[in-house]
Amino acid sequence: MPVIEEVTAPRSFERIGMHSHIKGLGLKDGKAEFIADGMVGQTEAREAAGIAVELIKRGKLAGKGILLVGPTGSGKTAIAMGIARELGEDVPFVQIAGSEIYSSEVNKTEFLKQAMRRAIGVRISEEKKVYEGELKKIEVNKTRHPFNPYVEVPESVMITLRTKDDEKTVRAGREIAYQLMDMNVEEGDVIQIDAETGRISKIGTVREEEGLFLKRKVNLPSGPVLKIKEFTYTVTLHDLDVANARGNIFGLLFSSGAEISDEIRSRVDETVKKWIEEGRATLVPGVLFIDECHMLDIEAFSFLARAMEGELAPILILATNRGMTTIRGTDIKAPHGIPIDMLDRLLIINTRPYKKEEVREIVKIRAKEEKVEISEEAIEYLAELGEKTSLRYAVQLLSPASVLAGGGRVEKEHVERAKNYFADIKRSIQFVEKLEGMLQ
Repeated sequence: MPVIEEVTAPRSFERIGMHSHIKGLGLKDGKAEFIADGMVGQTEAREAAGIAVELIKRGKLAGKGILLVGPTGSGKTAIAMGIARELGEDVPFVQIAGSEIYSSEVNKTEFLKQAMRRAIGVRISEEKKVYEGELKKIEVNKTRHPFNPYVEVPESVMITLRTKDDEKTVRAGREIAYQLMDMNVEEGDVIQIDAETGRISKIGTVREEEGLFLKRKVNLPSGPVLKIKEFTYTVTLHDLDVANARGNIFGLLFSSGAEISDEIRSRVDETVKKWIEEGRATLVPGVLFIDECHMLDIEAFSFLARAMEGELAPILILATNRGMTTIRGTDIKAPHGIPIDMLDRLLIINTRPYKKEEVREIVKIRAKEEKVEISEEAIEYLAELGEKTSLRYAVQLLSPASVLAGGGRVEKEHVERAKNYFADIKRSIQFVEKLEGMLQ
């Protein structure tokens, strides 16, 4: 059980993901704005994704899926995440790569079952004792990773919550610290923490915000910080599967936790259906995003095609950057390495390479998200690099350039030095080919 204790008296943390700025698809009346919700460009693909979201909401995408096709770094993952954000803030979003299904511990179908059930949420409402208020201050205590001493991980967190009438500082364990980081909670956000389970819900923010990173504006709560109220949270079917599997004494003693029996899953499904009928819970179908789907084999595609038609199935989004290629596990060539019968079930959305003006705006967004101060000249130089090489290369140079700037303002010269230290793909290939030529 997560540790939460009040303290009598009260450093900030940063965790920046590649797509932490994505808040939605950036559509207005079905039309994509050039910059909105953290999305830039790709207007046709985003509008197509908006139509897919509407189909999902109307229940017209049952038994079907979405396939995103485009070159590397063209925003396929961002669009998939945007679809999930459009469906709701607490909609589960599970991202895996096609190669992840090949494990020595778990068979392919079991891995896919677990991934699909992690992408289906159950929203439960109960009366619970909760800590609620505006996050006034947060301090994360970090320690070295037990298996990788070069990486720091949270050990505990101290947070100060305030309402109109009360203020409390509490110390919590690493589970809550991880949740705060995963949810990108910042000072000024209004949150709820279940005092028993430690589960966190982000309500909104009390701050006036400008620009792209808008959150839902809410009023400062009143009353005591620690109170009893209706608390709504979302757990996944896989969470419930694991909880039920651990409830079995033999499972606790002998199971490695790698696989869960179909009997347990059936029991969980029946319980969830009963909760829904009683009005205690609602089902929240999430998004299962499989990148590099051309790495899946014929057996995996066969399983997915059948699972998509199931009663409890998430929205399936696949992505690939391949054209005609061999279906893994066969000697048959097919479009995108996907069997034709599976392709027939997919709505295909194409993404294109980003243009210079789009790269420029994305660099600005990432600089703001990563809290890097950067000059206009440096942004323009990164935009040119991104157009010539790739968007990801341009974005990846931001952090090294910031280090070279000593944490101060990043100028063009810092980006140029970072570029000399870290090669793009074209220069890397030229370097190797030159060396190979010297040896011949």
